[in-house]
Amino acid sequence: MPDMSASVSLALTNLVPLAKEVDENKVTPGVLGFIVFAAMALAVWWLMKSMSRHMNKVEFTEVPDPRAESSADEPTDAETSTGSGSKSSDKTSPAKG
Repeated sequence: MPDMSASVSLALTNLVPLAKEVDENKVTPGVLGFIVFAAMALAVWWLMKSMSRHMNKVEFTEVPDPRAESSADEPTDAETSTGSGSKSSDKTSPAKG
């Protein structure tokens, strides 16, 4: 046992000067900061997992627009007057995006 107390006192004498080098006005997050960060990380992980499950349930089959089909079947004024089959440039196309 005397050897252990000697090693402990030797370690303390070597570590005390290192502790004095730490700025006493410096604030560190500590254990509470780690716990809060870990809790937030787990919450984000759970939310991402839940969102992934919900997104996998969604079916992304696009229903064709009935207005687009009916307007494609009807000839425009330019097609009827020229008969060339080209579409008029003054018609606006629906925005894609």
